[in-house]
Amino acid sequence: MPEPRPEAARSSRTRAWVWLAVLVLIVLAGAYWALGRQGKNPAGRFGPGMSAAIPVRVAQVHTGRINFVLNAIGTVTAFNTVTVMSRVSGELQKIYFTDGQKVKQGELLAQIDPRTFQAQLDQAIGQQKQDQAQLQNARRDLQRYQQLYKQNSIAKQQVDTQAALVQQYLGTQASDQAAVDNAKLQLDFTRITAPIPGRLGLRQVDQGNLITASSAPGLVVITQTQPIAVVFTLPQTQLPEVLAQMRQGRKLSVTLYDRDDTTKLAAGELMSVDNQIDVATGTVKFKARFDNADDTLFPNQFVNVRLLVSSDDQAVVIPTLAVQQGSIGTFVYVLKPDNTVHVQQVATGTQDGANVAVKSGLTVGQQVVTEGLDRLGEGSKVEVMTGTQSAPTMADMHQKPNPSAKRGRRH
Repeated sequence: MPEPRPEAARSSRTRAWVWLAVLVLIVLAGAYWALGRQGKNPAGRFGPGMSAAIPVRVAQVHTGRINFVLNAIGTVTAFNTVTVMSRVSGELQKIYFTDGQKVKQGELLAQIDPRTFQAQLDQAIGQQKQDQAQLQNARRDLQRYQQLYKQNSIAKQQVDTQAALVQQYLGTQASDQAAVDNAKLQLDFTRITAPIPGRLGLRQVDQGNLITASSAPGLVVITQTQPIAVVFTLPQTQLPEVLAQMRQGRKLSVTLYDRDDTTKLAAGELMSVDNQIDVATGTVKFKARFDNADDTLFPNQFVNVRLLVSSDDQAVVIPTLAVQQGSIGTFVYVLKPDNTVHVQQVATGTQDGANVAVKSGLTVGQQVVTEGLDRLGEGSKVEVMTGTQSAPTMADMHQKPNPSAKRGRRH
């Protein structure tokens, strides 16, 4: 049987490659035509049966209140902290408090054995009475000497000596009175009282112990929690704004929130600003005061701080969701009367939660898009939604329908 010639085999392979190239060109042409149709029809990007108008939500530009608030993290600190120590030495005879008890200023906390100090007071009083008797006798002698001197019965020197003796006894009387007062004071110190109102900590000594004056660690620590203070820091760049308000005599309100920054804990006012900037962190310490009547705040508790610096009741306000960032800077989509949108560049100011102030670019009464922003462009046709359903996003438009869900709705 004769074998095929090499020329015929090569011709067959050439024709196969030509047909393959033609097929590829046809596929590419069809894809180009389909993409061109989708580019002319915006609805084609979102699937068949969809309207060319993009569903959006809008909000009206209005005049409202914008608060300039500075946020920080603070630490609750006791308004005053005192370590109660004995001012005299002796046996701790009685303890009148329990751990964690709330006390008032001047309330009795403990008693030191007072007998030694009572004896010292009695001794001082006895010495004082003895010297008072000598003073009275010296004064009577002086009166007699003065009468005799008038009768030229005694010399002037004797009268002067007696007068000096009276002054000596007067000095002794003053010294005796000081000794009595000191003995009374030492006796009073055997009653240890609360120097400030507050909450007691854990007891450091037990009844029956011998304690010495001003010995560490003391009897107990009192922390004043009503009122209570919060210390927080702010960057030095924000210091001038706060100082400007304080120089005008304004009381700046401070609000505290929990660690999740969701639950309001207390409201108070700014007390003071530190006198220097921390060069290591570039921050300044602030101190605020809170009544803490319900004991919500506890020393060393971490809280979120919101310092209200100023407010503007006539600010041009829009929702923060409407503000976008792009190559032209900050902009919003403004709804036009023909239900198309226009890209409007704006200058924003203070942000207050869900709203932001607009310095320029918008006027009161205009409407800006707040939902459905990811599919918009200059001149896009939109449909304003009025219900409670959120405007669909680009991801929602590309999601395929779930057939089982449709079947589940059939009865």
